[in-house]
Amino acid sequence: MAEGGIAHHLVNWSIGEGFWTFNLDTILIGWVMAAILVITAMVVGARLQASTPSGMQNWLEGVVDFIDDLVQGSFPVRDPLIAPVAMTVFLWILLMNSMDLIPASVPGMVAHWFGLAEFRVTPTVNLNTTLGIALAVFLLTIATNLRVKGFSYFKTYMTHPFGIWLMPVNVIMSLIEEITKPLSLGLRLFGNMFAGELVFLLLAMLPWWGELVMGEVWSLFESLIIILQAFIFTVLTVVYLGMANMQEH
Repeated sequence: MAEGGIAHHLVNWSIGEGFWTFNLDTILIGWVMAAILVITAMVVGARLQASTPSGMQNWLEGVVDFIDDLVQGSFPVRDPLIAPVAMTVFLWILLMNSMDLIPASVPGMVAHWFGLAEFRVTPTVNLNTTLGIALAVFLLTIATNLRVKGFSYFKTYMTHPFGIWLMPVNVIMSLIEEITKPLSLGLRLFGNMFAGELVFLLLAMLPWWGELVMGEVWSLFESLIIILQAFIFTVLTVVYLGMANMQEH
């Protein structure tokens, strides 16, 4: 693939300008992955087999057990919100990440059929996506803090970590600490997925035999990264929501 091909795959299909730019490919693929997740859950739910689960039901039950063990093993507090949120985050990010395994030439070829000049098929290589999910988790964390602790939650901003006499410093320090949570969540996922996409595109510049061999090797490694990044994001989501449920002593 030529350098122009790499540039082609690094540009989003967008409308608008500046702050009001909408990456239509990211929105489209993200919603398609969400629809696949919802429809699959509905179909599996309608065909549940209590005695001998198999296929997709067996796999989803494994994910449910994994998330439930993760939540129960991390925090003694029972909150019916944490496990469903964590499972949704894990599966949605996993589906969006997996789009990175599609050969680099395929999205551009399909986009060309529809008359599109650019199309990026992996939503999580877009910082808007990763920060958007991180922001949603952050807002859920604040809502959980308020639900569990009430407005006394805001007292920690004034008294932590240096006591009430240094309240202005405490507020600044606490705000920085809170803001870094969604930033680190979003930037970590974006950075790892973006780096993986760049490697695939660089491999596409090799001769066909080199692209075939190295592409297969990197695909195996990238598969682990895809799962690992979804797992890390989910674990941190569970940690943040679990800590929001912990009463201050």
